[in-house]
Amino acid sequence: MNEKKVRTIKDIKAEKMDKAEKAYEKVIQYIKNEIRLGSLKRGQKLPPERELADALGVSRNSVREALRTLDYMGFISSTQGAGNYVTCDFERCVGESMRYIMLLGETNFLQISQLRCGLESEAAKLAAARILPKQLARMQELALLMRTEGNSEKVYRYDLDFHRLLCEASGNHLILSFFSAMLRLFEDFITTMHRRIIQDSEQAEKLYLSHEHLVEALAAHDGDAAFRTVWDHFEIVDRSIAEGNIL
Repeated sequence: MNEKKVRTIKDIKAEKMDKAEKAYEKVIQYIKNEIRLGSLKRGQKLPPERELADALGVSRNSVREALRTLDYMGFISSTQGAGNYVTCDFERCVGESMRYIMLLGETNFLQISQLRCGLESEAAKLAAARILPKQLARMQELALLMRTEGNSEKVYRYDLDFHRLLCEASGNHLILSFFSAMLRLFEDFITTMHRRIIQDSEQAEKLYLSHEHLVEALAAHDGDAAFRTVWDHFEIVDRSIAEGNIL
């Protein structure tokens, strides 16, 4: 006859922790489903903690844990005294995921540059057909400012504005959000690469020309030329990475 196993305090605590974990996951899944179904929309306030707890049959502690997790993930935004609101912050979601990939050493600066190249070359192709006159005029202005400005920090800011505007002109919100997420996460790397390039007069001239050629392609609404110009631009960046041994 099998003896009944006596549960230890450790076993009981483990069971309680498992139940609590499943409870907070239940809340997360519910809110995600409501967002997916359109019942909860961006900017909409979530029901109060007590209401969520009663409706889902979980404790308020489980609801709080779920809300903290969703806040960290960028699905919602929590404000003391104001409640919790749906934000679906794509930039934050992508940025946090990419941050962990970097911390785990599963990518490097060359791969980051290649990712930007793929993203921005497609943005350029789309922008050639969609760019607005005021966007094109601003990109022309930025290309000129980059060449004539003597302050390297200002040149860098003009360069960032140029690339951000390119992504905006694509008319694809995901491209712009992904670019912004990468910029937030990798700005130190991008700054280092930009400074290294403009310190070399020959490389700097190639960089300025690539911006000017891109503006010309966009003005001509030539998507293929715009696409190729972005690839040429990032070849300069990749060469700088390789020469600096920052891989």
